[in-house]
Amino acid sequence: MDKSSIAGVFLAIAGIIAGLMIEGGNIGQLMQPTAALIVFGGTMGAVLLQFPLSTVASAFRSIAHVFAAHGKRNDELVLVLVAFANKARRNGVVSLDTDLQTIHDPFLKQAVMLAVDGTEPGDLRKIMEVSLDSSTEHEERLPSVFESAGGFSPTIGILGAVLGLIQVMQHLDNIQEVGRGIAVAFVATIYGVGIANLFFLPLAGKMRIRIREDCLRREMMLEGVISILEGMNPRMLEVKLSGFLNQEHKVKQERAA
Repeated sequence: MDKSSIAGVFLAIAGIIAGLMIEGGNIGQLMQPTAALIVFGGTMGAVLLQFPLSTVASAFRSIAHVFAAHGKRNDELVLVLVAFANKARRNGVVSLDTDLQTIHDPFLKQAVMLAVDGTEPGDLRKIMEVSLDSSTEHEERLPSVFESAGGFSPTIGILGAVLGLIQVMQHLDNIQEVGRGIAVAFVATIYGVGIANLFFLPLAGKMRIRIREDCLRREMMLEGVISILEGMNPRMLEVKLSGFLNQEHKVKQERAA
């Protein structure tokens, strides 16, 4: 699990609950099914109106990707590509055909397959850039779902507050109904603003970071395979691909050396 994401959710919820209890409140005051139905139902309805169902479903499935540990290490990818370069330098690019079964990433596997089949470097770049642009465009839609939800939910929370106040005005003669209406009004606003700023918008931001990391990784794969196809020296290739690594990875490599 991604420690940053888990800790962020925990701290946000714990901070709000702790502040509520310090002021003498209790969690039960926030449990308003009517307010939750208005905010969550209204937000999901608006999102489904804006985006296709398949995009919304893909966005919610990708939540697991945000909270999962990011196990893909680009420094290890550099070592793999350099090993391919050494093998291709000794035995030719065609020799990489035996390594195709060991490649699990579809993008890298397709690029190596095209290289083994004798595709020219320029043609290989064009083909793989189309695949890269297409996958990136699709992935960029996913955080947009949560950004839109983060924009809708506060407004729908206000809508829930207005509905609660309408009920209050209609039952001024019944103090119990007045209390219930005011509770729905304020809790609906809390739900709308809270879910936007504690979940939807941060989730979209983290998702965009992960998408950029994956895109950078694919760019590294493409540059590596094309350089191998062009016959670049493995040591030069390692230096070239190291430019893709962030400063943290560079520091770790220097310490290990």
